[in-house]
Amino acid sequence: MNSSLQLGDDPTAQTPFYQPQAEEVTLFEHAYRHQLPVLLKGPTGCGKTRFIRHMATKLGLPLYTVACHDDLTAADLVGRHLLQEGDTVWNDGPLTRAVREGGICYLDEVVEARKDTTVVLHPLSDDRRELPIERTGELLKAPDNFMLVVSYNPGYQNVFKGMKPSTRQRFVAMRFNFPTPALEQKIVIKESGVAPAIAQQLVEIAQALRRLQDHDLEESVSTRLLVYCASLLNSGLPWQIACRAAIAEPLSDDEDTVTALMDVITAIMDG
Repeated sequence: MNSSLQLGDDPTAQTPFYQPQAEEVTLFEHAYRHQLPVLLKGPTGCGKTRFIRHMATKLGLPLYTVACHDDLTAADLVGRHLLQEGDTVWNDGPLTRAVREGGICYLDEVVEARKDTTVVLHPLSDDRRELPIERTGELLKAPDNFMLVVSYNPGYQNVFKGMKPSTRQRFVAMRFNFPTPALEQKIVIKESGVAPAIAQQLVEIAQALRRLQDHDLEESVSTRLLVYCASLLNSGLPWQIACRAAIAEPLSDDEDTVTALMDVITAIMDG
């Protein structure tokens, strides 16, 4: 199970850079204040996870991040008994730790988890704010500083991996998208240190690739990939190598499609 704990309440911690696009920071603060669960939806690499890291540090909260997947079980979230030095000992999962101690529990790409797993979120995502632990007989009441946040990409689903409407309606929903060109350029410069002229070209590439209709791309180029590419360029790598490795190849395994993407990239970089 892939999970991590990031302590956001360290007074010496630097708040991760995040460039707001609208009123998402204010909305999140109000949701936290009113103990409302939050759903973030948007394409891969548009800043959802960075936003949560930013808000956890800003609010001074621990952040428990769980990367959801097909094999994620309820025990992975809640906890299980483990054998330690001959004794059976209960070990809290990340969700239980967040409920016991306070903080943000962030389930990334929650629709990837099995349906029987997400059921454990229901009593935490309504006015009960409770977590029953069947194995220990406990019924944990979430503290005031606990917050449940989930995310998913609505453009990358099939009929078997959608979020049920009854589940969506338990959350305050926030829609994320790729930034405007001006904001995206600012992000690329801030994150990579690349020159403004190069950042502008990379954003133009992103805009062109996102408009493509005749290539079977599952997802388009993300802001994250632009930052990767800018970092490679800023270290002196030729643009042909950097753009292919950080933009074209991650978008497709089809060689003809990669070649077509590189044609678009070349036209902008040589323009």
